[in-house]
Amino acid sequence: MNYLSIENISKSYGIRVLFDEVTFGIDKGDKIALVAKNGTGKSTLLKIICGIETADTGQVIMRNDTTVGFLDQADSFDKYSTIKEYIFDSPKFKIVQEYEELAVNAPESDAFQDAMEEMNRIGGWDAEQQAQKILSVLGHHDFERSVKKMSGGEHKRLALAKVLLNDPDVLVLDEPTNHLDLDMIEWLEEYLSQKNLTLFMVTHDRYFLESICSDIIELDGGECYKYKGNYSYYLEKRAERFASDQTTIDKAKNLMKKELDWLRRQPKARGTKQKARVDAFGAVKEAATKKIDNSKLELKVLSTRLGTKILEFHKVSKSFGDNIMLDKFTYNFKRHEKIGIVGKNGVGKTTFINMIMDQLAPDSGKIVTGDTVKYGYYNQKGMKFKKGKKVIDIVKDIAEAIPLEKGKSITAAQLLEKFFFPKDMHYQQVELLSGGEKKRLYLLTILLENPNFLILDEPTNDLDIYTIQALENFLDLFQGCLIVISHDRYFIDKVCDHIFYFKGKGLIKDILGNYTKYREMLILDNEKQRVANREEKSDRAEKYETLVEKEGKPKNKPAISNNKRKEFMKLESQIAKLEADKKSITEKMYDTSLAPEGLQKLSDDLQKTSETLDEKSLEWMEIAEMMEGE
Repeated sequence: MNYLSIENISKSYGIRVLFDEVTFGIDKGDKIALVAKNGTGKSTLLKIICGIETADTGQVIMRNDTTVGFLDQADSFDKYSTIKEYIFDSPKFKIVQEYEELAVNAPESDAFQDAMEEMNRIGGWDAEQQAQKILSVLGHHDFERSVKKMSGGEHKRLALAKVLLNDPDVLVLDEPTNHLDLDMIEWLEEYLSQKNLTLFMVTHDRYFLESICSDIIELDGGECYKYKGNYSYYLEKRAERFASDQTTIDKAKNLMKKELDWLRRQPKARGTKQKARVDAFGAVKEAATKKIDNSKLELKVLSTRLGTKILEFHKVSKSFGDNIMLDKFTYNFKRHEKIGIVGKNGVGKTTFINMIMDQLAPDSGKIVTGDTVKYGYYNQKGMKFKKGKKVIDIVKDIAEAIPLEKGKSITAAQLLEKFFFPKDMHYQQVELLSGGEKKRLYLLTILLENPNFLILDEPTNDLDIYTIQALENFLDLFQGCLIVISHDRYFIDKVCDHIFYFKGKGLIKDILGNYTKYREMLILDNEKQRVANREEKSDRAEKYETLVEKEGKPKNKPAISNNKRKEFMKLESQIAKLEADKKSITEKMYDTSLAPEGLQKLSDDLQKTSETLDEKSLEWMEIAEMMEGE
């Protein structure tokens, strides 16, 4: 079933063409990724599909009643006070709220019956529990927390939760993994892999592209190329396309040379045949002069010499109140080390970097930096560019010419072209660049300083895949030390040789190996923790039973919360509906005209309904027992 079709969409800004006559469709169950270089219109195309921006030409045709949920790079939270207010401001949760009010105030009314039907339609019976689950996974545990005091990353995770909870027909996501820690990313990967979920997204996470996508659409040179497969299939077919294009161009060049020779030998065309041949030359020339944009960022900057003493931590501790970030951490960095830093948000990763950069003092212990160390620090906040500043001025402010290896040098203009900034962008004002282009320019300014110790805090956020691949190649040849904080699993696997795992409470585990090795270790640790928890739970149950034998059951019961009472009322409504569904299915099974397939489906539905009814009845009994004697 087709949800929407994009037909001959074109978009330009002045003389800059983003894309031209793009056409494709999104069907139910499709999981499509859009890949392209920064500044080529990925986010713009997403906004056109969602009706936020308009195309110059073409149209988006949407099937009736199709709902689209859009995760933008930036969402507005100005009119909301709390997480609950933000999440519940949606059509789905308004239906849930209306049902709950009627369940308390008018349970016998026709409006209540209508509300029950709406709840069935939207699957709203466990909406609040689902909200709590998804918000918790994405790092939000308190419904009443103020949204105005949150960081940009927390806002992004909250916006993602809201989009997922509204359960639209088509999810349109712009860089959904930004600001997620590794556990969150893996949970989201599993969530988006659901068979019936329809997805159109922009992401630089190549493991996401590999494991989730059914199709990849590439924007290149204003044209649209479609690949039926995941990331590895796309890479293979893209390489074949470039090889085929080059063959076509070579043939066209040979033909153009012959045609030019013929044209120069001929007098002005008088006959029809000669005129037709002259006219056809234009098409041959266009094919022969077509450029394949398969450029690679290759830059061997001359790095500063690194001495034997590099960076030393001697029993360093750091806390913020009761939150321990480092606890007597000791480590001596060695030459050419490439360390990836992983761990959940808020466990001290950025604090660790800030102490290295002398932006934060340790509570105790000592940090020693060698005399020859020259840091290059790329942080998440990015670079503040002066208004009106041109792209080339940013590079020239550092150096007119940059020394390379083997005594060579490169001019500022040549360097910008190496970093995918063509000549027509050199005198463009920086504020007109896309977010990814600004990050790429910022990365360039860091590398220009010739550092021998690079510290990169989330360097892949907002960068396109091609720039990330180029950065990986650069870091592979980099002769200095490297520390990377990143939630990009593929990137860490490619560039790091060991991992600092920030476990929390000041504990840092050094793991020899890349991200994959870290995940293997984490799975083993989690299994050990589960065994320990089971044993602890068993011990508590044993002690409780012994206490009951000696003293009898405790008489004083804790007070029942309003939320529990609300849940109790909701369970009563759910149980009533499930009992009615069970009765209806049973009656349908007596129909002798049913085909075997229909009977099997009803049988499966009856089993599922019965199991759910048993679960809800058990929950109801547990709360009823708690309320007993109040």
